[in-house]
This record gives sequence, C-alpha cells and structure tokens, in this order.
Amino acid sequence: MTIENGSFQTGVYPIGIDPTPFRPKSNESDDTKTRRSARRRPQEQQVLAVDRLDYTKGIPERLRAFRRLLERSRSLRGKLSLVQISTPSRTRMPEYIREKEEVDRLVGQINGAFSEAGWLPIRYLYRSYQLEELTEFYRQADIYLVTPLRDGMNLVAKEFIAAQDDDPSVLVLSRFCGAAKSMTDAPVVNPYDVDGTASTINRALHMPRRERAQRWEALMEVVKRDTAESWSTSFLSELAAA
Repeated sequence: MTIENGSFQTGVYPIGIDPTPFRPKSNESDDTKTRRSARRRPQEQQVLAVDRLDYTKGIPERLRAFRRLLERSRSLRGKLSLVQISTPSRTRMPEYIREKEEVDRLVGQINGAFSEAGWLPIRYLYRSYQLEELTEFYRQADIYLVTPLRDGMNLVAKEFIAAQDDDPSVLVLSRFCGAAKSMTDAPVVNPYDVDGTASTINRALHMPRRERAQRWEALMEVVKRDTAESWSTSFLSELAAA
C-alpha cells in the first residue's frame, strides 16, 4: 500500500515452536510406554490445562464447564480428574488477586461437592514447571484444554501436539485463541458456553483411537510446517525483499 511519504506492506506470519524437545524419545523404555498406555483406562482419565493465572485465560469458565460435566455424567465421577496448572502472574495487581480468589473458590466448591474417598476431581497446581516436567504432563493427559477468552497464538497447544505418540490425546481449543485459525482439526469450543464446552469434553473423552490419530496427524503437520525457524525465515526474507 502506498502512502504520501512512502509505502508499507503487511503479512501474516504464524509463529510456531521447535517441536524436537517435546517429541517422544526413540529409546523410550517399554515400561514407560506401558505406563502411558494405562492412563487411558476409564478409571484413570485425565483432563489437563496449563495457563498463566490471568483473567484472559478463561480458567473460571473452564472450571464451571468441568463441574457441569460431572453434574451431567455421574458415571465419570471417581474416574476423571482435571489437572489445572496455573503459573503465578502479576501477583500484586488487584485484577489478578481477584482472579486467583475466584479460581480458589471454584476449586474448593467443586472438590467439596464431588470428592470421594481416593478421588479428587480437580488437582490445582499453583506453580510453574520446567519443560521436561510439562512434557510429561502433556503425555499423561487424555484431553488438553486451551480455552482462553481472548489470547494470542497459544503455543502450548503446539507443544502438546508435538509431545504425543501413536496413541495420541485430544486437543480442545477455544475459538478465541490464535492457534484455532490454523489447527482446524482440533475440536473448537466457545469458552463462554459452559454447556457446550462440557459436551465437547465428553465427546473428546469417548473419541475412538482412529479419529484421535487422524486429527493428531493433521495437527502435527501444522506444527512441523509453522515452526519458530520457518517463522523467522519467512519474515526476514520478505523484510529483505521489501
């Protein structure tokens, strides 16, 4: 586009990750693979979410959707847990203090209402983890929820996909995160729709292995195509050409 004193050019450059650190190791032991396969027995299903504790991430809405799922599907009680990892963020700002208080309140209410001997519906981990530890969480989960109310690319969605093997888990995305624009084979939810999100999680829990594998293969192609390296190369080459 030309303007009075010059011109400018716009472009779309989807940022990515280096998937290599998240990929399963070729020398992984049979015991480790067996342990990961066992995670999908009905009595051990797990939903995972990893976010900064930020009011844009939709954590209260996600907790309400999980509560609605337990209310509707009594058969899941004692068999399904949500692991919510929340990294502390801007801990002195009033908006973030209120967000933490709301999350703490909802976790307490849900655990108080549904807990049974030997089973806690929500494991709330208010801390940060190293890459290796997060990768292990990614591989143990059956469902991974990336459901912000408004956000950028959400590279954690790509990390999760890169961490999967030939028996992959299901990625569920908010329609309001950037990753949903290119990762179109992931089920998409409106995080404000508590009932709809609960229903999508339930469908994902019962998704056949063949469908899970087909979706993962398509999503993995996106992860391998739009890497951090390809992003920098495309941006810098077009900048040089301009």
